[in-house]
Parts: sequence; C-alpha cells; structure tokens
Amino acid sequence: MTWNPPRRLAGPAARFGLRHGTARTRFTALYVTLFLLSGTALLAIAAVVASGGSRSSRTAPDGGTHQPPTVAGAQGRIDALEQQLAQVHDTQSRQILLGSAIALGVMTVISVGLGWFVAGRVLRPLRVMTTTTRRITADNLHERLAIGGPGDEVKDLADTIDDLLGRLEGSFDAQRLFVANASHELRTPLTTMRASLDVALAKPGPVPETTATLAVRMRAELDQMDRLLEGLLVLARTQHGKFTDATRLPLGQLALTALSGRAEDIAANGLTVRARRIDDSAWVWGSQALLRRAVDNLVDNAIAHNDPGGEISVAVRAEGDDVSEVSLVVESSGPVLDQRRVAALTQPFRRLGADRTGTGQGSGLGLSIVAAITQAHHGTLDLRARPDGGLRVTLTLPGTNGRSTPEAPRTETSVAR
Repeated sequence: MTWNPPRRLAGPAARFGLRHGTARTRFTALYVTLFLLSGTALLAIAAVVASGGSRSSRTAPDGGTHQPPTVAGAQGRIDALEQQLAQVHDTQSRQILLGSAIALGVMTVISVGLGWFVAGRVLRPLRVMTTTTRRITADNLHERLAIGGPGDEVKDLADTIDDLLGRLEGSFDAQRLFVANASHELRTPLTTMRASLDVALAKPGPVPETTATLAVRMRAELDQMDRLLEGLLVLARTQHGKFTDATRLPLGQLALTALSGRAEDIAANGLTVRARRIDDSAWVWGSQALLRRAVDNLVDNAIAHNDPGGEISVAVRAEGDDVSEVSLVVESSGPVLDQRRVAALTQPFRRLGADRTGTGQGSGLGLSIVAAITQAHHGTLDLRARPDGGLRVTLTLPGTNGRSTPEAPRTETSVAR
C-alpha cells in the first residue's frame, strides 16, 4: 500500500497559513480572547469605581433643620457647587470609559496581528520539524532535524524524533544487510548441490530413468532458487548504498535489446510484439546495470504472464520540449485483472493467484525490483489493469535533455557486482 501525504492548500491562503483549524489560528484566537476578557474586566472595574465616586459626590451633607438664614444660604451655594462638580465628574467618567472602550477595540485589532506574529514565532520550530520530517524517507534516514535552542518541550520533541530516525536507520540497514548476506551465503550450498548433482549424473554407466527425472526436477528447482536469490540481491543493493556505474543511457535501446534477447521465448509462446513508438531523444541518467534489469523485468513479466498467442506492446516516449521526462510503456494481453490487486504487485512476493504464477517460474520479485530501481532513480511506476485484459506498466524517469552531463538525482546508489 502506498502512503499519500495530505494535499497542501494552494494560493495565498496556504502561503500565509490561513487554513481552517491550524494551531496558529487557535493560538491567535486564544491570545485575542484573553486580551479582550482582561480589557473588558478592567473597564468594568473602572466603571464601578467611577460610579461609586459619582454617588458619593452627589450626597450632600445634612446641615440640620434649624440653621441661621446666612448659614442656609451658604449651604445652598455649597449644594449647587457640589452638583456642578458631580456633573463634571460624570462627564469625565463617561469620556474616560468611552475612550477606554475605543482603545480596547483598537488594541483588540492590533492584538490579532501581534497574536498571529507571536504564534508564528512560537510554532516556527514545529513547522521546520514538519517540513524536514516530510522530506525524510527510507532513502535518506541519515538526515536529522537538529533543532537548536533552549532545552524546552519543542527541543525534547525534536530530539525524540531524531532518536527515532536513528533507530529506524539502524533497522533498515540491518534488514538490507541481512538480505544481502543471506543471499550470498545461500549461494554456497546451492553451488554445492548443483555440483553434487552433476557428479552423480556424470558417473560411468547407465543412469536410471527415475534418477534422471529427479535430476531434471532438482536442477529446475535450483535454477528457481538462483533466480530468487539474484532478485533478493538486486533488491537489497537497490535500497542500500550508492551506485557508481551511472551513465547516460538510451531507454529505447534498452527496451529493444531486451526484446531481441528474448526472441526465442516470444516465438515459443506465439506472442506478437508491437513497438509503437521509440523516441531517439529518450535518454536517461542512471545505473546501467539497474536500468537494464528494470527493463528486462518488465519484458519478462509481459512474456511470462501473457496468453498464448497474445500481444506485447512497447513504447518509449520523451515528454515535453525539454525532455524533462522519459516514459517506457509495456502492455501485455491476458485475463481481466482487478485494479486493486494490481496496485499491490510492487510488493515483494505478491502475485495475483494462479493466473499470474503460471508454471511457477516467477519468483514474485520482478515488479518489486522494478519499483525499487525506479524509486532509486527518482522516477514513478504505474500499474494499470487493461479493460480488455492484461496489464499496462508505465515507467517514468527524469530525462537528460540530450546533455552529456547528468541532471542526476542527488542520492546515488551503489551496485555491488
């Protein structure tokens, strides 16, 4: 199963992070809400204090009922002055509250921008971690996040992810090394068994018919085991190390060579080969041994899993004016296949049942090796079930645009001979 990363938003909204439900949006909303609540509470306290002062200023002192006229006149004058002072105080309080409310609204708008900026600065290490983690695959597990800064929770998370990547790198290396070593070690007993079988058949005297039949079956099984080990070796080498035999290759010539080298098998099965289009400008840059193996596997797959008297169609095309991509399309006839099961054929030892295993000559590694080689050369492999039966395989690789120097993938792969 192929994991597809989530699609990113396009346009200005995505560039500025204006996506619904992002952490930056939630942090900004939280900052603005807290600021608005605290400002509103401050205004409420100021209003309570102002209203209390106003009420106290309106309360006139009681001078008693029996006062001289002169004292009564003075008290009236005092009451009038207190009323004027209270009115001035009320006007000032309303102005202060109104100004504070306006200031609160302005600062709320400003706090949105400040909150957005602060949230972006706080989340910047997380964005860097996300971008780097998306870029790290099984082919470059040696990369690390290497987030600096103080030893806070973000750095602890980055260090934890780096430790996880280190463990994954060790596990992948151990797995690939085990496959390579096991394949090499298994060649020795197979060679010994084949030599013992040859010695037994080479003894003087007539060989019993049962022994000869058993020898034929044993040799066929040994050949099958050899092909399986060779496939495992190629798969391990493709996924590990760097290839040193990189050169500029004509993909169309590789396809024609693969077809001509299997002319006997094609004739034995009564197959018809149609080379629809072979572009001379379809040049790629990569490992000669690996790319030849990928093309050979595609042709072998089309021959082995075809109907007797069926057809094979091969096309090599250069895409674009600058030959940015080169594609090899191999179509073969056969029974109608389920597209959901076809997509899993790039996994090792995956078959579609008896209709795809035939006589048992296949090892179940052909298309998985092609997929690994394609990934090592930064290409794509597409498998499609044909509506009228059979399989359509499209191998797409970066083109060289006729240059003698490569626009080569940055990650190299080593092929051990």
